[in-house]
Amino acid sequence: MAAQFGRRLCKGAATTAAAALAVAALSASQAPGATTADTGRQANAGASTSAPDQAGATGDSPYYTDLPPLDSPNPSASPTASSPSTATAVAQGAAEAGIPATVLDAYKKAEAELRGSKPGCNLPWQLLAAIGKVESGQARGGDVDAQGNTLHRILGPELDGNGFALIKDTDGGKYDGNSAYDQAVGPMQFIPSTWAWAGRDGNGDGVKDPNNVYDAALAAGHYLCRNGWDLSVQADMNSAILSYNNSQAYLNLVLSWYEYYRKGTHSVPDGSGTLPRHSSDNSTGSTGSTGSGSGSGGSTEKPGRTTPKPAEPSPNVPSTTPSLPPTATDTVDHLADAGTGTATLTAMAGDAFGKRISTRAETKAGRIVAKVRVRFTIVGDTDATFAGGESVAMVATDGKGVAVAPALQAGEKTGDFTVHAAVVGRTAKGIDYDATVTARAADTLALVNTTAPTCTPGGEFADQIKAKATYQGAVADKVAATATLVKSADDTSENDKGPYFKDANGNAVRTLTGLQTDADGLLTLPKLYADDISGTFLLRITTTGGATLTVELTVAAAAPSSSPSPSPSASASASASASPSASATN
Repeated sequence: MAAQFGRRLCKGAATTAAAALAVAALSASQAPGATTADTGRQANAGASTSAPDQAGATGDSPYYTDLPPLDSPNPSASPTASSPSTATAVAQGAAEAGIPATVLDAYKKAEAELRGSKPGCNLPWQLLAAIGKVESGQARGGDVDAQGNTLHRILGPELDGNGFALIKDTDGGKYDGNSAYDQAVGPMQFIPSTWAWAGRDGNGDGVKDPNNVYDAALAAGHYLCRNGWDLSVQADMNSAILSYNNSQAYLNLVLSWYEYYRKGTHSVPDGSGTLPRHSSDNSTGSTGSTGSGSGSGGSTEKPGRTTPKPAEPSPNVPSTTPSLPPTATDTVDHLADAGTGTATLTAMAGDAFGKRISTRAETKAGRIVAKVRVRFTIVGDTDATFAGGESVAMVATDGKGVAVAPALQAGEKTGDFTVHAAVVGRTAKGIDYDATVTARAADTLALVNTTAPTCTPGGEFADQIKAKATYQGAVADKVAATATLVKSADDTSENDKGPYFKDANGNAVRTLTGLQTDADGLLTLPKLYADDISGTFLLRITTTGGATLTVELTVAAAAPSSSPSPSPSASASASASASPSASATN
């Protein structure tokens, strides 16, 4: 990284002694948790990129190396009683602190969406702004329309292995217009193979377009929030940034812009943002300080090696194109199961699947192929996800040719679905794994009430029936249950007499469905009432999974009072004392 930052100094970005000292200090520092060598993307130049950790989101494309100004933005004064304002305070000052309005809005909307969908990630929009600055100069200074569509396509150089990573075409040229090799696309510079699973619809138009800043910003947010990372933790933020581009220089540069934007930004009109000048591959960027795109129409290439136009072949000499040596991906013929087994993977709703999917890449002859990317995709009507909350996972095969998918997590929706494994960047025979999510279950129900449920005819039971559900000794929460007043232990049909529940209209009901245990596995039934028939009655409770509990209910008249009866002599005395009075009255 020191070489890159020094290059910027030589080109006149900073000339003072203070600037040199600040850059030297930043170059010498190592961000917490970073383990990558201090190299840029050119470390992978010419090599086949087969693992997502090597290529990141952008496929090792060049990035802008301009540093933020040494002077931090100055936040505007806070509202006062004499100058009230309901507007958000913004920073005024350095032009670099200005972010084009639509681009800034896209970053903030992405932060808001992630705050709801992945609250544990704690994504700050300033991190998206830092990456957007380094990747595309904030969409080439805000060269976008009001809907966030780039007015000119932003493309990195083709990744043909000549000075850059080698990634052959994966999208048929759909996004980058190149049917031979992939190119990084759009404001956040996603390569097509990454966009295929990471793409998002950020502006709600039903399309996932890497050339739209709302879509790209939201996709970048989800990309950074993978693997359960909490971006409020510095080590997790470092890991997330390095997953975008595995380079210490890139990490330090993004963090420097992140800290700069945290200290204050302000909105500037679209198309008037400051354009970067220098790139990680030693090329020079825009010659202007502000402005948009590249004239009218066409594409805007990021700084990078320009591919010379091939010479026209002689009419007398057949044209030949030298073939590149096959990559590891080129040799894969099919994927095979590597130990998952053919049985259906099963998990209860809300639980993790006990077995992880394991797939092996093989040649036609059955030889293993290491360091190729395998994409695992959850297919079907399910809310099951991989660990981290994603429905797609990219994993590189290890030295034994095996790729192990992240752990599967069942959602609340029951039923069958499929996990499809495929080789990234090659049409080869994939493999499907069947999975099923079953309903939450209990295998034991125990009565919680400590006193026998009793009631007088026509009255109501004093205590509600409560039962505790467990499964294999653990609390069984959210388990469905049914309660029925049955005729007898042998006849479990509904009784038409005796105790009953009440519906919303006060009518007698003797079967309750749709019951569910709470977070502690406790099932509390509604209040029970008795009709005029005395006797012993049975309440039968069953749950998904087969747990059953039978509760005996007693309806009996109240016991006679235990007070002693008056003695005969007392009765006679009472009568005698009353007679004279009665006689006197006559």
